[in-house]
Amino acid sequence: MAQQYKLLIENIRQLVQVAGDGRPFLRGGEMGRLVVLEEAGAGYSVLVGRDGKIAAVAPSSELSTKYAKSDVETVIDATGKCLLPGLVDAHTHPIWEGDRVHEFAMKLAGATYMDVHQMGGGINFTVRHTQQASEVTLYSSLTSRLRQMVSSGTTLVECKSGYGLDLENEVKMLRVLDQARRREKIDVSSTYCGAHAVPVGKSAQEATDDIISHHIPHIQSLMASGEMHVDNIDVFCERGVYDVTQSRAILMAGKNAGLQINFHGEELHRLHSAEMGVELGAKAISHLEEISEEGIQAMAGSDTVAVVLPTTAYNLRLRPPPVRAMIDAGVIVALGTDFNPNAYCLDMPLVMNLACVTMKMSMPEALAAATLNSAHALGRSTSHGSIEVGKWGNLILLDTPSWEHLIYQMGNSRNVISSVIWHGEVVYDRSKQ
Repeated sequence: MAQQYKLLIENIRQLVQVAGDGRPFLRGGEMGRLVVLEEAGAGYSVLVGRDGKIAAVAPSSELSTKYAKSDVETVIDATGKCLLPGLVDAHTHPIWEGDRVHEFAMKLAGATYMDVHQMGGGINFTVRHTQQASEVTLYSSLTSRLRQMVSSGTTLVECKSGYGLDLENEVKMLRVLDQARRREKIDVSSTYCGAHAVPVGKSAQEATDDIISHHIPHIQSLMASGEMHVDNIDVFCERGVYDVTQSRAILMAGKNAGLQINFHGEELHRLHSAEMGVELGAKAISHLEEISEEGIQAMAGSDTVAVVLPTTAYNLRLRPPPVRAMIDAGVIVALGTDFNPNAYCLDMPLVMNLACVTMKMSMPEALAAATLNSAHALGRSTSHGSIEVGKWGNLILLDTPSWEHLIYQMGNSRNVISSVIWHGEVVYDRSKQ
């Protein structure tokens, strides 16, 4: 007879719930006031049911009187350790072939992002290689990257297409993402990003018309037939790529097809796309290095999430987005690695460190941005992002005396993290590596 519960973690020294009252996000001063449970003696316990969801959170002394260990499949003694929610990476481009290590040298020598793009490099370089790759090849590289993310504590990740650009190759990428969503031990939020760049040989308007007339209806039909699941629509709203009018049309077409709006805006030039995104009811807008004061106020008055990407500003030597002003105004701020050939980072703890140092976030703010707020950016905060009864048992156990070591020990997450748990199953155990 199978045990009633999948997992019990007991004697937790410090349990960081992030939030404990069912709230979908934290904003403003709330981001610095996390729910952290600490108790002398036996500490706290978390119980996960056979369905992979959290069944109880309570002091160990209390939980031990209600549940028998014989009813639990796996018991972990967390004496002296810290438990956090699994991290949520709100912005990645993990499916591609054709790395751009050679372009890193060009940028170090002074070439800008758009300089490289106009020389045939950048996105278009990766597009050529990705179009030539088979689904088997793409799946192999994707799953390798996803598993590296898991070892760094990520249990929910947003994954974009966008290196196919034509319908056939965008659908190829989305099929691979859907396979990973069903097979891999990490939760995936899938994003159609056919408007990542303007295909060679087309104008931006021609590409816009093709996306609206052909790409989105075809993807919608695949979703309706159950052949594919897609969550979000994205567009690179930028000067020289898709302007605000074209971006608005693409995003609205996606929204009408049932996709959440989650797009690139205000990265290199101030186009006032943040205001446009709020007007459309966008779930999230990423980058925002060039957001205006009006854009900040518009986002602060909405539930649209600002997904900030420290690796991008760092690698491209851009002015970081005004995160302090955003938080102080009440914007919901989330974090992502922006993993892609231009910013090769799979490690959310490193991103949190960069956010603190380069964007002046506090450590509690960075953790809120990498858990509950990132989950909200993907429409998943009712099931992810905090340690609460009824949410998925996505957890990371740290072999440190306080949770802040995950951020403090820069680039050392795989030694700080003892275990990563997904749906109540241990999917990374440092002792077995």
